Amino acid sequence: MAELTSLKNIGKAMEEKLRSVDITTAEELKAIGSKRAYSKLKNKYPSDKAMSLVHLYALEGAITNTEFNQLPEHVKESLKHYIESLKIFGVR
Repeated sequence: MAELTSLKNIGKAMEEKLRSVDITTAEELKAIGSKRAYSKLKNKYPSDKAMSLVHLYALEGAITNTEFNQLPEHVKESLKHYIESLKIFGVR
């Protein structure tokens, strides 16, 4: 089982947050996917303004082995739409 910090974009702070929502390995993050992992984090840390679109990009990049700022535009757009859908349902 690979450490979370072995993935691109995942540092110690993000690793701690992921562990707090029971995502403890790189394989678990890949299996759950970036959107579900992000939703779990937002539910656990609802008032954390730092939990932003960039964090969702980082999670997606970790899963796809891509620097978060190098994700293809169509992927970024899909992730933006996902965040907007969360806002519609009251997840800030």
